[in-house]
Amino acid sequence: MKSFLTTIALIILMIASLNAQQSQEELSEAAANPLADLISLPFQNNLNMNYGEFNRNVNILNIQPVIPLMGGKLITRTILPIVNIPDFGSESGKLTSGLSDIVFTAFYVPESKGVMWGFGPVIELPTGGSLRGSQKWSAGPSAVALVQPGDWTVGALLNNTWSFAGESNREDVNRMLLNLFVVKQLGNGWYVNSAPIITSDWTAASEDRWIVPIGGGGGKVIMLGGKLPVNLQTQFYYNVVRPDFGPEWQWRFQLQIMLPKRIFSKKTKEIN
Repeated sequence: MKSFLTTIALIILMIASLNAQQSQEELSEAAANPLADLISLPFQNNLNMNYGEFNRNVNILNIQPVIPLMGGKLITRTILPIVNIPDFGSESGKLTSGLSDIVFTAFYVPESKGVMWGFGPVIELPTGGSLRGSQKWSAGPSAVALVQPGDWTVGALLNNTWSFAGESNREDVNRMLLNLFVVKQLGNGWYVNSAPIITSDWTAASEDRWIVPIGGGGGKVIMLGGKLPVNLQTQFYYNVVRPDFGPEWQWRFQLQIMLPKRIFSKKTKEIN
């Protein structure tokens, strides 16, 4: 495993060395745009805190490669969640850990002026088994829209999934996700942002349906080895609305490896 990860890191660094270096400001603006024509590999860790009477924590590491196709007219995002779920009935101990349900989204991005937008399907695959997933195949529509006036990026991503197949003895899925995001560029790759993820489980009772967080944070795009752009950010959120059995706080940390598509088509200069 170690040799495999080392090989991948070397390949990424070799690819990055071909890139005519973009400024940190340009890369930071691209990182704020979920529809940017930019290959990236984000590792987003979400620590959801204070579940139940023993204030247990659930950790979710989302590995979510973003790959643009068709000259940036189609943006694909695959989320592979690695979860660590404790034993909620005691002060210590673990219930399960491993891969949860995979989520795939594809956005078609039409040409537009001013407001950038995209739409497409979202599909959930039952890869988490009985303890870490719904054991249901689910799908639905997804849409995103944003504007980038000056140093600001403001937008929203919305989707809803319904189950259509899977284990008949498991509860049906009908879930909504709304990700609001606002980013202010500060220069030299620095920025402040807020990107709360509001969710609703439409199958739950009204008092246990919503999770609504407030909070924010910031980050910076750095050039690793002077060549490879990496976006680092962290945020902290408090759930002002949550179910009786739900997280009170969330700490989010993300490391995003950025690979602008044009580095793959850059022609090698002839050496005379």
